[in-house]
This record gives sequence, structure tokens and C-alpha cells, in this order.
Amino acid sequence: MKGSLLKKSPLLSALFVGICLISFTARASENNFEIIVHPSETVEAGHVTVELHSNTAVSGTTQKTEAVVPTQHALNESLEIAYGFTSWFETAVYSAVNVQPGMDGHWVGERIFPRVRVPESWGLPVGLGFGTAITYQRSLFSTDMWTIEILPIIDKRWGPWYLSANPGVGRSLKGETTSRGWEFSPSFKGSYDITREVAVGFEYYSSLGPLRGFDPIRDQQHTLFSAVDLNLGPDWELNFGAGIGLTGASDVLVLKMILGRRF
Repeated sequence: MKGSLLKKSPLLSALFVGICLISFTARASENNFEIIVHPSETVEAGHVTVELHSNTAVSGTTQKTEAVVPTQHALNESLEIAYGFTSWFETAVYSAVNVQPGMDGHWVGERIFPRVRVPESWGLPVGLGFGTAITYQRSLFSTDMWTIEILPIIDKRWGPWYLSANPGVGRSLKGETTSRGWEFSPSFKGSYDITREVAVGFEYYSSLGPLRGFDPIRDQQHTLFSAVDLNLGPDWELNFGAGIGLTGASDVLVLKMILGRRF
């Protein structure tokens, strides 16, 4: 079915507001607190999802870098709660904690992430979404306290195959890298459903540098994950993977897990 222009106009308005919204997110930094390639699908209206994001660098930085804590053997935990306001609009909030080896956990910061998608009734050949996010990070964990990211989402499913691209752009609004302007940090995911419950594939994350001129390759961040997705029934889902850094600026080996519960 194709919706009329009047039916589509509220979503178009939301997309416009989203584009104009000043919002902040944590750009690629020494610590990653959310390692995920987002799908275009949003939470159902009136429903809630809760996700626990966990990751650690088995091999990473061992000394403070620009007063930011090292990543090796540190445990990053982020709790996300998302609520679906409509069939095409959700908002998620995050709270992050970092645990250094042999130390107690430390609060890292907060994040809010509103996101919209194009309804399936429009009949587009791909899924389309758009998200923005507001994030605060303490200086102990990032050289930038406030940042902004714009996150388009494009995905497609062909039978057992699934592809998703998040070509995000962002910049620092308060911190040491404000002068760098807008930076490009694309991520991609590809997976294949072995069964209805198990999918295997890859996830790729990067931070290339300013749009006006990318950083040298050695200073860019590129990480490739092998990943497994488990559909544990109508209420539970699990994603886990192992990532290898492809450049000197990336952590060498990262393990991650996302456990989700739908309500």
C-alpha cells in the first residue's frame, strides 16, 4: 500500500526536524561504549527494548593518551533503553560505565538517540532511517565532552542475506578536536542466516578523519569484526563478535557482546 502525501507529511516533518536538531554523540575515541551497526527498523509503538552493550580490548593501549585512560583489558558497559513512540519513531537513552583493571567502575557519560525510519508502506526497495544523538563524556574517557553526529541508515534483506550501512558524520562541539570540523565514520554490516535462530557475518567500523581532508591511513581507525547474531525467541536477542584493528590507531583485538530484551 502507498500512503498519501498527507499521511506521509508527519514523517517528513520529523525527518526535517531531525536534520535541523542540534545533537551530540560520542565520536570514535580511545574507548568504545557502543559497537553496533544500526538497522533501519525501530522499536514498535508502545514497546520497550533494553540492551546491555559490553566490550573489552584484549590488546589495546596500555598508557594514558592525552589524559584519556588506556583501553587494554578495560571493560566498557553501556545500558540502553529504547521506547517506540510511533511505528516509525523511537528514542533511546544510554548510560556508560568503564572498569579499569584492578579498579572500581567509573561513570563515563550519558547519551540520547532519537531515530526515525521510512515506513514499509512506502514500498521503497531498501530500508531507510535517520538518527541523531546527544552524548556527554567525561574528560577521563574522551578528549571531547560534547560532540555531534548525523547517522543515515540504509539496509536491505534478500532472503537469508542482510546488509546495513551507517555512513555517519560528526564533529566535536566542546573539546580538543573542535577545529577538525566534520569527520566521516562509516560502518557496515553483512550477515547470512544459517537458521532462523543463527546468523553469521561481519561488521566494519572506521573513523577516517575530517571531510575536508582525511587523516593519513596510519592515524585512521579501521576495525573488522566477525560476528554472530542469535535470535533467542520473541523477547531475547544476542550479538557477539571479535574485532581486529587494521591500523596502528586501532585497538589490536576487541571482544564485544550485545544482549537485548524486548518488552
